[in-house]
Amino acid sequence: MPYVNKPRPYKKEYAQQVARGEGPKRAKRESARNEMDKKGIDRTGKDIDHTVPLSKGGTNAPSNLKLKAPSANRSFSRNSDHTVKVNKPKK
Repeated sequence: MPYVNKPRPYKKEYAQQVARGEGPKRAKRESARNEMDKKGIDRTGKDIDHTVPLSKGGTNAPSNLKLKAPSANRSFSRNSDHTVKVNKPKK
């Protein structure tokens, strides 16, 4: 965790997100989270994973989402632009 000993710069992160034009994408992801909450799915301590990654043409449709442990969801090999290299977890 990169912000263990110092406060997280939320304002700076937000400004960077706005500059990159991430607003609509973030709204879609938040909508997907809200749909899971409405269905009563407990996602505490879990990540919402995309079966087909967004970087590979996947969507935020409920049929493309599943819950995974954070350690499994964040262990993919990534390119320098942070897109997934191969849709297989590291071993």
